[in-house]
Amino acid sequence: MSDLEPVRWEDYEVGQSASFTKTITEEDVMKFAEVTGDYNPIHVDPDFAKTQMFGKQVAHGALSSGLISAVLGTKLFGPGILYGGQTVKFVKPVFFGDKCTAVATVKEKFTKKEGTLKFIICETIVKNQNDEIVTTGEGTIVFM
Repeated sequence: MSDLEPVRWEDYEVGQSASFTKTITEEDVMKFAEVTGDYNPIHVDPDFAKTQMFGKQVAHGALSSGLISAVLGTKLFGPGILYGGQTVKFVKPVFFGDKCTAVATVKEKFTKKEGTLKFIICETIVKNQNDEIVTTGEGTIVFM
């Protein structure tokens, strides 16, 4: 199968999963702030962050959910899908140096419009190096 050949809804079953791991660096957080315009000092200013509840800088929550996008778009699925939606809850902070692993697991498959639109719902979690869940949610994948 070519890397550019679309994946097929029929090839997935409930319970299938994949993961993507990345260590979050200060550079990642600064690039994320630059791309999104979110320069909240809790993320980018170490002196300010020291005065806040965690005592140090934390990564943007949306950065951890971005790891979910990576696992869905490049590990579990691939060409030919649309990432149709994501619910997300940020459970614990992610700090610089945390090794985060996003895991997506097929939870449900269904069709709409007489089978012309096909969907997969995935349970999504991100865990840190201590196996603590930092982000949870569900992702919706659309097959055309």
